[in-house]
Amino acid sequence: MVRLSGTGIWSGGLRYGDAGEAVEAAAELESLGYSALWIPDAGGDLFGSIEQLLGATTGISVATGILNLWMHTPDETAEAFARFTDVYGDRLLVGIGVSHAPLIDSLLEPGRFRNPLASTAQFLDGLDGAPRPLPSDRRVLAALGPKMLELARLRTAGTHPYNVTPEHTALAREAVGAGGLVLPEQAVALERDPSRARAMGRAHLLHYFSLPNYVNNLRRLGFVDGDFADGGSDRLIDALVAWGDEESIRNRIDLHRAAGADHVCIQVLSDAPVGLPLAEWRQLAPVLVA
Repeated sequence: MVRLSGTGIWSGGLRYGDAGEAVEAAAELESLGYSALWIPDAGGDLFGSIEQLLGATTGISVATGILNLWMHTPDETAEAFARFTDVYGDRLLVGIGVSHAPLIDSLLEPGRFRNPLASTAQFLDGLDGAPRPLPSDRRVLAALGPKMLELARLRTAGTHPYNVTPEHTALAREAVGAGGLVLPEQAVALERDPSRARAMGRAHLLHYFSLPNYVNNLRRLGFVDGDFADGGSDRLIDALVAWGDEESIRNRIDLHRAAGADHVCIQVLSDAPVGLPLAEWRQLAPVLVA
């Protein structure tokens, strides 16, 4: 199993920003000591982006956070994994997710999203049945609820939860067991002013509060209707976004580790959603990189 540890970077900019700048940033992030580069999948050439990051670096892991299973076939996914492993070594971790009905039905076709648990299991069956199967210990699921976490335990190396709290990390650890991987994403803002930090958090989270998967998971963690009103209560924003100085952000990462995380990938909030917050990555590296 790929045992990711340390701190990684989750970045839309590495996927959807300027390609040349992304290549340079990937090399610098590796030199700073970050242990993985995580990129999302909202359409476009995911496998081209993966190869670009692998080719720009020498040892850092590259991970999908996540590969959208409605946008790729199991065969092409397994083939790409095998090809990249042959060329770049054992550095790719495939995070797989079922995404969200409103997104898939709008991006692809109405009614395309259906039976998320069964569809995920079917996609994993396809990976297992490919000419060169994608090994179960080189894939994780974007699992939030108990049923998807159980599927992650049974069929993959573990879970990559997004928009979660340390309390959820503890639940995920219990669900996947001592041997599974727990690799949460954590949004962070290097901003000491509470009003500005929470405004950044609300701008980032507004879209996610319209997606039932995230809202239902947060309800399971104890948040209620009032927490989702007016862009999110301070309590909810503070739970999902670590803000303040470097030590404040490190403290949140430490809480995830104490709850059972093997690795935490940070998503730095900035004014440019697909930008590359190099200054913040550099500023955080001394306190987050072991």
